[in-house]
Amino acid sequence: MLRPIALVVLIGLPWAALSETPPPPQSVQPTAEAPQPDGEPPAQDAAPADDGNVLDTTRIYVYDATKWLASGIDSWFGDRPFEQGGRVAGRIRLGTLWRQDEGFDWLTRWGVRVNLPNLRERGGFLFFGRDNEREVVTDRPDGLTRREQLLEETRDDQAFFAGLGREVTDALAFRAGFRGGLKPYAQARYQKRWELGQRNQVEFRETVFWTLDDRFGSTTALNADHMFDPSLALRWQSAATLSQESDGVEWSSSIGLHKGFGYQRLLSLEALVSGETEGDVDLSEYGARARWEQPIYKDWLLAELIVGHFWPRKESVTERGRAWALGVSVQMLF
Repeated sequence: MLRPIALVVLIGLPWAALSETPPPPQSVQPTAEAPQPDGEPPAQDAAPADDGNVLDTTRIYVYDATKWLASGIDSWFGDRPFEQGGRVAGRIRLGTLWRQDEGFDWLTRWGVRVNLPNLRERGGFLFFGRDNEREVVTDRPDGLTRREQLLEETRDDQAFFAGLGREVTDALAFRAGFRGGLKPYAQARYQKRWELGQRNQVEFRETVFWTLDDRFGSTTALNADHMFDPSLALRWQSAATLSQESDGVEWSSSIGLHKGFGYQRLLSLEALVSGETEGDVDLSEYGARARWEQPIYKDWLLAELIVGHFWPRKESVTERGRAWALGVSVQMLF
């Protein structure tokens, strides 16, 4: 039987294609933040504009191929043309990670969320992509993924996934699909956000998931934002995951400042901590990271630089180490 884990989150021990966390207050977040396939994608009324260079041409090819595939799938559910309410939102991220205690690795992530007109009438949507297999299933908040925490991640950790989702209400949604080939999984997510005055925002999210390997499990996430002024916000994020096949609760938390500099330029400075309650070491790692993000071409090609310093400890018989980490990525939105 699953044990409740909300308490673990509340005391601070801290759905895709990809997971989604609430953005900082609007004034300090990038205006073209990467669309999350499990969230509502931005309206796409027409194909991307072509200015005649290789970047614009590549983006148009990706968009047109995705739209062609989506419209074909949508025709399975009815006769309404895709142009009547169909929308496509996606992202492709190329990045590398270096850690002093682990070395280099190159990783590619991509995800697409599509509103299909015929399926949308039934409250449904299509999602597919490639990302960390475990984090897709457990619905890990975006700011607490292994990529964001500059933790070791290999190509074996990533897998293709696809499926269908349905939004029952604004707060409740269901998804079911396959990942890593023909391995099925399903999720139910409840999400509620409260505005506490003009400067504070709190969000609670509970995702119950099922896989053949984990059986039933859940991820509880709590996020809180406080805006000091229109360009500066304090954010606290925390999450905890438990399944029937796990021995303990896997938890993580971060707290830090987010500063906007206009035109999608964002700087954040955060402290992080993570661990597992039944692991050999309860507190497996803590540290700090600094992140800078800005557009490098128009408003849809973004570059990100993350620098961190961490104190990991993998086994109780070893002393806690120290390691610098660096992550660099380029992301295309379409």
